[in-house]
Amino acid sequence: MLEQLLNFSFLNKAASFSIPDILAALAISFVIGLFIFVVYKKNYYGVMYSSSFGISLIAMNLITTLVILAVSSNLITSLGMVGALSIVRFRTVVKEPLDLVYLFWSITVGIIVGVGLIPLGIIGSVVIGLVLFIFVNHKTNDTPYVIVINCDDDNAETKSLDMVKNLTKKHIVKAKNVSKNGIELTVEVRLKDSSVKFVNDLLDVGGVTNAVLVSYNGDYYM
Repeated sequence: MLEQLLNFSFLNKAASFSIPDILAALAISFVIGLFIFVVYKKNYYGVMYSSSFGISLIAMNLITTLVILAVSSNLITSLGMVGALSIVRFRTVVKEPLDLVYLFWSITVGIIVGVGLIPLGIIGSVVIGLVLFIFVNHKTNDTPYVIVINCDDDNAETKSLDMVKNLTKKHIVKAKNVSKNGIELTVEVRLKDSSVKFVNDLLDVGGVTNAVLVSYNGDYYM
């Protein structure tokens, strides 16, 4: 009698998974997720590093693998899973564009490992990791900066712009604010090299009271 009660029909429709196979899929997914976490941590260049986001990459990889294993069991499970996931809404704001790359990378690897395409997941992750290491860490001198210069008069304005022209690769005056207290110039510049010492030299120009160099990407201020 008890055996008949426990013999639910939906249990017979579900595919049986070998425990070693499940553990192996999760272990491989965890290793690749850990690799994604390391790449994210080494290549992060934003203002505030979020360790919780890095850990969530590993967890998301494992969860996606479990979801794909469940969906691959039968059609009923896959339809139910799609219906359940369709009502989920994520409201966390992604601050860095590259964070989306890591999110999709983690989800994609989870899907690939879940369907059993393990070599594709491993080789693809290694290639993506190398690409990120090469291009994210690549430094360029063509980064745009904005320099704000406060001058007392027209003479100081002319001298400061001449110095900016001689010491930078390119400069464009973006804004000019004139008041009784003086002149404020906002100039977009492209540096000739990585040195920003010319900002200190601007203070040696007669009539220049303040100079601030700001990066466009908002990662840091000079």
